[in-house]
Amino acid sequence: MAHKPRTTTGLAPQTGTATQPGEKLQKVLARSGLGSRREMERWIAAGRVLVNGSAATLGDRVDARARIAVDGRPLDLAPAERTRCILYHKPTGEVCSRNDPQGRRTVFQRLPKLPSGRWIAIGRLDYNTSGLLLFTTDGELANALMHPSASIEREYLVRVMGSVQPDMLQRMTEGVLLEDGVAHFTDIQDGGGDGINHWFYVVLMEGRNREVRRLWESQGLTVSRLKRVRYGEVFIPSRVKQGQWMELDPKEVKGLYRMARLPAKDVQRGTLAERRVMERQFNKRRGPVPGRGAAKPERGRGA
Repeated sequence: MAHKPRTTTGLAPQTGTATQPGEKLQKVLARSGLGSRREMERWIAAGRVLVNGSAATLGDRVDARARIAVDGRPLDLAPAERTRCILYHKPTGEVCSRNDPQGRRTVFQRLPKLPSGRWIAIGRLDYNTSGLLLFTTDGELANALMHPSASIEREYLVRVMGSVQPDMLQRMTEGVLLEDGVAHFTDIQDGGGDGINHWFYVVLMEGRNREVRRLWESQGLTVSRLKRVRYGEVFIPSRVKQGQWMELDPKEVKGLYRMARLPAKDVQRGTLAERRVMERQFNKRRGPVPGRGAAKPERGRGA
């Protein structure tokens, strides 16, 4: 017997036509940043999702009036037709989780507050890595950009301690067997310096945990500074200092959707008041950054 979704307020009935009202529930959940559509289908099947107080079922469609809860917690949804994207310059000493059991500062604490929805990080940087982090209100965009099939370049500025030899660079570009599989840089460029202040620009096509550091460590070398300077087509501007964020303009947001192979949405921009709050917070909290030394300036080059 064909499944017929319930018709309570906010849960749209399926009509079998191409003009069914509402959106598929798994798509709405994915857009909120909880996971991929396929993963959300598994959550629905496992009974983890409620719509208007009742257990959801695969095939349900919902509209803006629906009250959705996941694992008993209400879900705050951003508007489907609009997106907002910002770039954040992460300092060292911040974690990428929303809450940290050790009480460390998180990357979400300095971001502007949203009237609806939530910020979703596009990828992660570890505690001791600084640089470019992108955030969006569109979880589907974030999931698509992070998926390995997107093959998006990530460029890092690295300060290396040790004697770097040409054969080491060749091995790291050809491929090194790490504990979680073969990894390699698609490009390595000498950034200048010598001794304990030797810099390199390296490019990866994926975002495995501590992959840049582990590749250098496989050659008996130590990374003493690591900063992400580019994600796909987006470079970190020199005017955005550590702990500050900036809005991506419509052209840059459209570029993210193009890289993700998704149709672009209308861009929502923040307010001047939000920017002023960030600047006040930045000026109040600004001080010595742990481990901060003479930094190598970023370059605006492709890999």
